[in-house]
Amino acid sequence: MRSNDWYLTEDVDDFLARAGPFLRSRPALHTMALTVTDTLRTRRPAAAGAGAPLFGRLERAGEVRAVFYRTPRGRLSPTPLTPGDADRLAVRLAALGHRFPGVSADHDTAAAFAEAWQRQTGATPTPRERLRLYRLGTLTPPEPRPAGRGRLVGAQDREHLMRWCRAFAADVGEAVAPDAASWAGTRFADKHYTFWQTPDGTAVSLAGTTPMVAGHIRVDPVYTPAHLRGRGYAGAVTVEVSRAALAAGATDVVLFANAGNPTSNALYQRIGYVPVADFAVHDFSGAADTPHRPPR
Repeated sequence: MRSNDWYLTEDVDDFLARAGPFLRSRPALHTMALTVTDTLRTRRPAAAGAGAPLFGRLERAGEVRAVFYRTPRGRLSPTPLTPGDADRLAVRLAALGHRFPGVSADHDTAAAFAEAWQRQTGATPTPRERLRLYRLGTLTPPEPRPAGRGRLVGAQDREHLMRWCRAFAADVGEAVAPDAASWAGTRFADKHYTFWQTPDGTAVSLAGTTPMVAGHIRVDPVYTPAHLRGRGYAGAVTVEVSRAALAAGATDVVLFANAGNPTSNALYQRIGYVPVADFAVHDFSGAADTPHRPPR
């Protein structure tokens, strides 16, 4: 076995058995890989080949130094890589005939892989969005707090929840519109949700949280309808779910914010969230397809 190389698999159990300790060593930074692989392990996608998820780990001297995952037909998502490691990964994946619609990673890794992928495949990378990852420090409820309280979203709220998740997806440019038929297959399905409601019982804001994995919980999404923004509801519901995550025993509570939105970034910092890293998403276009080959 090569001592310094990328090892690829379509088996999530095999991947987590070997890469799990590495991912759990920094749960905040590795939040997406932890939650996505946990969901894939639970849902067990049946597809194989081009429609299957793909996982990889970089080993040096028997230790895992980096990993990546790709959901079926999704973007490549690696943990932080040096430019050299990003280039070697691009060479390996291109040689095996893999193609991706884009890459999502910390800012430097995303840029390095996008450049390497263009060299290897001719694909043109286009920056799509910039995100900032935050980790909760000391939770600091906003003052004054808006009137009302948090309420767990129940089965009777299903249509309301799906409507707001569709609106959130449209706001952030996600190509998904969850409804009763598609809900179970979307990223929104496996989360717990809380409404902030006014004293008369009207829901005015929404926050979701992922199940706890490796002691960490991610707040996602946070949504307030446009006509209700600016009244403190998003801060109140974020505090509510953050407090609940801590009470459940989470050692890390994290969230992503649009790096270009000064309002949301200022809000999260006011209530105790501390920046961890900047992330970027690049879309790929224009690459010639080649036949997919199974990992080896």
